[in-house]
Amino acid sequence: MNREEDGDDEVVCLDESFFINDDYQLTTFTFGSQVLHLFCLQSASTDFDLTGQLVWPGAMLMNDYLSKNPDVLQASSILELGSGVGVTGILCSRFCREVLLTDHNEEVLKILKKNIEHHTSSENPNSDAGLAVEKLEWGNSDQINKIIQKYPVEQFLRLKGRGQCKFILAYVSRAKSMDSMVLNEATRHGLLINEIVGTRSVVGNLEGVIFEVTLK
Repeated sequence: MNREEDGDDEVVCLDESFFINDDYQLTTFTFGSQVLHLFCLQSASTDFDLTGQLVWPGAMLMNDYLSKNPDVLQASSILELGSGVGVTGILCSRFCREVLLTDHNEEVLKILKKNIEHHTSSENPNSDAGLAVEKLEWGNSDQINKIIQKYPVEQFLRLKGRGQCKFILAYVSRAKSMDSMVLNEATRHGLLINEIVGTRSVVGNLEGVIFEVTLK
């Protein structure tokens, strides 16, 4: 926190350290037969993009779907964007070959790495897949190129080709206007987005649904 004098007024400038809360609690999450123990917060500041310190409804929706449909992950290599504390990526590691978890915030990366260390310790015999962490801010070409060089992400997309590369989107509705915008933007960018039947549910007090997104 810095103080500056501006004439007769005193201006207080708050830096990132003012908003950081690292009082993490070990929390138990259960998805079907899968039980995860992760360090996280119950709330976090939206300032300085620290929202990755907690588990959001979309992650709960995604994990519920994956725990019921583990076949979609079998023998797969997973790249997760915006991993936060790692609740989805770590669940995926129970079913697939390898998982690369990414986030861009340094504070979030610290707790993400801590959770992976906890998960891969001798106390967690269910850890099967290889877990790795990389810093990735969406649109940062240097970080993207580093990941491409270390992991076969670009090769995977090229091999799969159009109509074969699929993404799973766990979508939690916050506003009806946003719902239609998501669908319209997907179509505008050449994506085919279909609701997976039977996946509509209520997460907290919000309605959620799982979409399958395919490159046309």
